Amino acid sequence: MNAASRPPVSAVVITRNASRHLGAVLAAASGCDERLVLDSGSTDDTLAIAAAAGARIERQPFLGYGPQKRRAVELAAHDWILSLDADEVLDEEARAGLAAADLSDPAACYAIRRRTFVGRRELRHGPWAEDRPVRVFNRTTANFKPLAVHEEVVAAGRPRSLPGSLLHYSFIDCADVIARSLAYVPLKAGIMRRKGQRVHAVLLPLRGLAAFAGAYLVRGGWRDGPAGFVVAVARVIDSTLPRALLLTEDGPESRSA
Repeated sequence: MNAASRPPVSAVVITRNASRHLGAVLAAASGCDERLVLDSGSTDDTLAIAAAAGARIERQPFLGYGPQKRRAVELAAHDWILSLDADEVLDEEARAGLAAADLSDPAACYAIRRRTFVGRRELRHGPWAEDRPVRVFNRTTANFKPLAVHEEVVAAGRPRSLPGSLLHYSFIDCADVIARSLAYVPLKAGIMRRKGQRVHAVLLPLRGLAAFAGAYLVRGGWRDGPAGFVVAVARVIDSTLPRALLLTEDGPESRSA
């Protein structure tokens, strides 16, 4: 497909106080035909950075991560979507890969390797080492699940691989890893509550132990040093605290999950 017949692509980013990396995110997406920032009440320089980059700015009170991203996709000018978090920067190879991607089939979608950093330390092992989220898709055949947290794209077909990487500058330091996991607890508990999921209190230690062992030992998180240990602790939080929250609401007996 030549440049003249190539379908246009909208890059969409949801933001709230995302000034730390937004300039780099938008610069790396400058090859797209549109860059849309959907903001949910930033009080820092986020909107000034978006405006300076020439991005289109829309506003929407936060709906939860999945619904917010779906709203950004809906507002985009074009059907082909590049969805980026406000801390995800396409590397040079990924930018070239996107420019060369075959977009002739609306049912196609593309996943890309995501390299996550804690501060300056890249997590090369552990549960996020092989993370490959779908980031390029056509909204007529694919979209995000409407989940409050840990949203993902549901596509019509098997994702193709886009070359290069997403540089994911998600965490300032190890403390930020834990803080983020704790912030997600009520959102995850809400998802479980709506699904009718409950647990027995006696299973929580077993879940926590399995989560830690899987992240730190089985998947080699120990090779990432202190950051790998903290990520394993965060997995314990993810697997236990939302369930514990439900137990405090509903009592120790449950239907199981």
